[in-house]
Amino acid sequence: MSTAKTATQHAPPPSGSIWVQRIPGILLCAAIAAVASYLGQIDWFASKGLSVLTLAIIIGMLVGNTIYGSLAPTAGVGIGFTKQTLLRLGIVLYGFRLTTSDIAHVGLAGVAIDAIVVTGTFLLAMWIGTKWLGMDRKTVMLIGAGSSICGAAAVLGTEPVVKARSEQVTVAVATVVVFGTICIFLYPALYQWNLTSGFIPGGQTGFGIFTGSTVHEVAQVVAAARAMGPEAADTAVVTKMVRVMMLAPFLLILAAWIARTERAESPDGAGGKNKMTIPWFAFGFIAVVLFNSLNLVPSEAVRNVNQFANVLLAMAMAGLGLTTHVSSIKKAGAKPLVLAAMLAVWLVVGGGLLNHFLLAA
Repeated sequence: MSTAKTATQHAPPPSGSIWVQRIPGILLCAAIAAVASYLGQIDWFASKGLSVLTLAIIIGMLVGNTIYGSLAPTAGVGIGFTKQTLLRLGIVLYGFRLTTSDIAHVGLAGVAIDAIVVTGTFLLAMWIGTKWLGMDRKTVMLIGAGSSICGAAAVLGTEPVVKARSEQVTVAVATVVVFGTICIFLYPALYQWNLTSGFIPGGQTGFGIFTGSTVHEVAQVVAAARAMGPEAADTAVVTKMVRVMMLAPFLLILAAWIARTERAESPDGAGGKNKMTIPWFAFGFIAVVLFNSLNLVPSEAVRNVNQFANVLLAMAMAGLGLTTHVSSIKKAGAKPLVLAAMLAVWLVVGGGLLNHFLLAA
């Protein structure tokens, strides 16, 4: 009798039942994403640079650290599906925000600045985080990706490649929120200083490139640049979108580097079990960008797809928040904030010098 009962407990679920198991978790993440989307449209939150993704993870953490314990047995399967499969789909559809013509708008100097900022910031993060601060490599990679590319979206895209835990992702997103929010108030003040000093050449256009190439989140770029003027805002957003476009090649290179490092660190040097994790969704992202560049899809449909992608990413952030415990974040200590602060200083100072020389060339 007990043997039969055990066999029944471990038997695979009947066909189609897995989707039934996923529904409660998916609906919970969708509800949190809906609340975050509503709050994200309120001017107060927008002015503080709190994007829908940021609000989704905050609300998710509030629920996750209060009533989620009683919901976990029912919602756990769907939340796992949301954090993994729906996240990858959201990253792929994120490509509908971009076209290859975006590159032409910022010119070769803008593209070069973006490329150097992305590469330099991530390498600096790895050096400071692992060598100076002694942090775990996965958290450093997530913070480096978020700081160098596009904030929370980059952290989410990097998570499957590095196989990070929920609390590591949340810590990385938190650092992006903190220092990106500071930038919202800092950059308009720097712009006023630049009007008299002329350190960043090109007026609003030049400072827009500086803003787009160094501020963390897209929403934070918009909030900061709008305070400078319409020309600065438009240029900043396009520059930021080109930087976002670099997410796909970044993930491919990162996956190859991780596989090579793991092989080198394996005891026998063979690394047979440490095969490269290919982020196939990155290829999907590139394919969508190229397809979108053909202008075959009506603009209204593209807007709808972008909204759907936002919903998927917000749901993924909600799932991460639900499965993140405050105690786990506390264990991370102050080092993630120290690393993110040093990267933020580099983005302002180093990025400013980079823009100064390359835009003047």
